[in-house]
Amino acid sequence: MTGPLLTSTRAELHEALGRGAGDAGPVGFVATMGALHDGHAALIRRAREEIGADGRLVVSIFVNPLQFGPGEDLDRYPRTLEADLQVCRSGGVDTVFAPGVAEVYPDGDPQVTVEPGPLGSILEGEIRPMHFRGVLTVVAKLFGLVRPDVAVFGEKDYQQLVLVRRMVADLCLGIRVVGAETVREADGLARSSRNRYLDPAEREQAAGLSRALRAGRRDAARGPESALGAARAELRRLHGVDLDYLTVTDPWLGPAPATGQGRMLIAARVGSTRLIDNVPLLLGTPEGGR
Repeated sequence: MTGPLLTSTRAELHEALGRGAGDAGPVGFVATMGALHDGHAALIRRAREEIGADGRLVVSIFVNPLQFGPGEDLDRYPRTLEADLQVCRSGGVDTVFAPGVAEVYPDGDPQVTVEPGPLGSILEGEIRPMHFRGVLTVVAKLFGLVRPDVAVFGEKDYQQLVLVRRMVADLCLGIRVVGAETVREADGLARSSRNRYLDPAEREQAAGLSRALRAGRRDAARGPESALGAARAELRRLHGVDLDYLTVTDPWLGPAPATGQGRMLIAARVGSTRLIDNVPLLLGTPEGGR
């Protein structure tokens, strides 16, 4: 199996994508910050399914400084390019775009950025005020460089997924944004590049976050407050977990309905590592969740 073409400049990416090739298939895109794991591999597989064997699949690897606030883990965020390329090779990726900061932001911090709006000021946006401005700005830049037909994002970063969809709709970008289900470890912990920061004791506590979400989902038939109560009861069993938020919303992060589709989202710090997770709910129905 041949490996993906590694590009690091805009010109190289443009040449790899062969703009002007009229018979080229659709372009699929997965944006990552590297340190790829099974969750990313699932996104890559889903993108390939969406565009078919004749499509061109692009993965970006870029640790975006614009989305890290002061005191966050920009400097220690794992960089594992060689291992990442192997994941891309196994997934049949055609082109990897791994630019440096100066290639993405040649004039320094951009003067024009994407304002995330009201949905960017709640949940993660309340804890990390500039985060989603940085996320949407770099995603918009990458969309402009790659010009994908389909882009796949993971549901684990659910607020990010909602905001990318909102940006694509509001700015008429004409890209189909697909959400891929969260990939989990055997104990339920959502796959994350930051899981490697956890020591064994912290890892055991971190798995309790997904247990809390599952407890909430089991109680969702009785409505959002009952779901939250069940999740909080599970969280009280944990030690060394500093909760940022636990909430139930509708699928677009608005107020939770009494019945119908909902989302339970959680964020907490375990030791020095901050983790997020979420699950879909069916509120006010016997099924509770999917």
